[in-house]
Amino acid sequence: MDRNLQKYLAFVKTVEYGSFTRAAELLNYSQSGVSRMIQDLEQEWKVTLLDRGRAGVKLTSEGIKLLPFAQSLCGEYEKLQAQVDELNGLQAGLIRIGTFSSVATHWLPNIIRAFQKDYPNIDYELLLGDYREIEKWILEGRVDCGFLRLPADPALETMFLARDALVAILPQGHPLTALEKVPLEALCQDPFILLEKGDNREVSQLFRQHGLSPRVHFTLWDDYAVMSMVESGMGIGLLHRLILKRVPYRVVARELDVPAYRDIALALRSRQGASLAVQRFLDYLAYR
Repeated sequence: MDRNLQKYLAFVKTVEYGSFTRAAELLNYSQSGVSRMIQDLEQEWKVTLLDRGRAGVKLTSEGIKLLPFAQSLCGEYEKLQAQVDELNGLQAGLIRIGTFSSVATHWLPNIIRAFQKDYPNIDYELLLGDYREIEKWILEGRVDCGFLRLPADPALETMFLARDALVAILPQGHPLTALEKVPLEALCQDPFILLEKGDNREVSQLFRQHGLSPRVHFTLWDDYAVMSMVESGMGIGLLHRLILKRVPYRVVARELDVPAYRDIALALRSRQGASLAVQRFLDYLAYR
């Protein structure tokens, strides 16, 4: 890779990760090497690109103006590399995927395992986020594709994968476990453990749609933390069925008496414009 392009890539990745250390890990450089490349850019351009601090790095006003141009150059290089990979028969490449926890835990290992059997030299970068973050990463080109909830931004091309029901999570022996379907209003009688992160507010929206208010005692953003607290008898909750596969917690799942679900899809900016590696990867989604 051209030395100047290495510097631009070091700049872009340091901004994306907010850290010299994390950028160095991704690029297989030393932390000092990444820092030095950015210092070289600053000297060449006679500007300060980043403010360094204990909490990480932040763009300066000059850095904000110059970052889009560096991102564009790096993006064009990735397109060039994708074409080279295609000419070489997909002997190498990188697939960057945005995902949320249940897909990362229960779908991606099977998909990637099947894909690796045929294309063992492909590398992967997985970014974990909520629906809005993943959508933003795809639109900005931070990831090649991502799993998210429909409906998605109309600028994205989506592939519907599955409908994932929202179910009540109860401790063993709870009276509601005797029911096949739990009335939503019954979940308002016990302390409630709410799963909510960023724009992921499906549970709150469901209660509002039915004019109900659960007794929220805990608000968490990790599915497994919800299950652990339910198992301990600290409350009840609602989770999607996909995350409940092979769970180590002694909890009981029951369907609701109202329709509640999310439609999961894979999204990307354009299948036709995707790299050959990404296009082939899409063919393996059935292995989930």
